[in-house]
Amino acid sequence: MKAEFKAKFIQHLSQKEREEGFTLIELLVVIIIIGILAAIALPSFLNQAAKAKQSEAKNTVGAVMRQQQAQRLDKGQFSTDMVELEAGLPSETANYTYEIQTDVTTTALINAYPKDAAALRAYAGGVVVYGSGQTAAKACMTTEASGTPPTVTLNTGATDAASAAQCATTDNDMK
Repeated sequence: MKAEFKAKFIQHLSQKEREEGFTLIELLVVIIIIGILAAIALPSFLNQAAKAKQSEAKNTVGAVMRQQQAQRLDKGQFSTDMVELEAGLPSETANYTYEIQTDVTTTALINAYPKDAAALRAYAGGVVVYGSGQTAAKACMTTEASGTPPTVTLNTGATDAASAAQCATTDNDMK
């Protein structure tokens, strides 16, 4: 082998070793970027469990309100509890306790009390008979986690659905 060839071969091997792998700075930059992305995404992921639990209450309050309207059309009065409602809905689950309040003839409320008031919102819904026998319904939620359901105002003397059933504030409208 020629000496010139040996020198070039050794030079090539030494350059090849330097080009392999990542430098410490490159690795640190990647780790920092991943850390920043994780810090941004983690709170959003953690909030998803609470949203899933809250969707149970939203669905139940909505179903009870619809069933109360059907019950009034069918039997002429609102149901006083979940069993009488005949909707197959429990009055208590792992996340919420549900309570119906009604005067039987003109108004019916459903309250959803969270079992974990520090992490879950409370919900309420109401159905009212107004005018010449029409019904109006409204569902409300607290703006933050709370053990106390929001206030639903039911006005039997109203002339339209918008004023017959209202949340205490527009921030409380169920979304």
